[in-house]
Amino acid sequence: MVTGGNGGIGLGFARAIAAAGADVSVWGTNPDKNAAAEAELKAINPSASAIVCDVSDEAAVEASMNSVIERYGRVDACFPNAGIGTQNQKPFFEHSNEDWHNVINVNLHGVFYTLRAATRQMVRQGEGGTLVLTSSGTAIQGSAKGQAYAATKGGMISMMLALSTEMARYQITANAIIPGWVDTAMTENLFAWDKFADTVMKRIPMRRWGTPDDFGAIAVYLMSDASRWHTGDVIKIDGGFSIF
Repeated sequence: MVTGGNGGIGLGFARAIAAAGADVSVWGTNPDKNAAAEAELKAINPSASAIVCDVSDEAAVEASMNSVIERYGRVDACFPNAGIGTQNQKPFFEHSNEDWHNVINVNLHGVFYTLRAATRQMVRQGEGGTLVLTSSGTAIQGSAKGQAYAATKGGMISMMLALSTEMARYQITANAIIPGWVDTAMTENLFAWDKFADTVMKRIPMRRWGTPDDFGAIAVYLMSDASRWHTGDVIKIDGGFSIF
């Protein structure tokens, strides 16, 4: 199951794992985007489904996970990918409690609720599993005016590292992805700003923006037996941005 799977990187994950033969459930808050994603995924694998879920709502996460288990009978992989960015352009010292908590509630609390429910089911099944967290370059690079977002993405890496050690005894792997600059709805306004686009593109050795489908192969690999000894890793997929 993939939270935030009705668009962007999440849908890139979902498309690839559906094509590889997995039953896929995508979660999102927008019913129209959910319906479109479900239709697209069903064309790849008829078993695909979409669930309306706000991951910042603990009860909604529990209900959605129960729905997945009732429909498919199991959970083999969890991609807690849902997240919101920050549109806040105020200096840090002018940020309100609401500015902070709006991001934390989705990007960190929502990840906790989702992973807790998923690992509970995986341990109950006793057959291992896969956890793949979507972090961000802001976890390892300075991001002015984006402290809340960066804190959640750094926290996700720390959560993943702790999970990778604790869950290993259950044969559950945990890894995190750090995407580079990917062309999605979250970044479209930034990419339309010529000054930003010109400055950032010069720092990407591959000289292009990422696409959601650039993340399909890593999703399939981490779900497969090929990665059964691969855990506790932070995997950068950014066209070389972070090293140039």
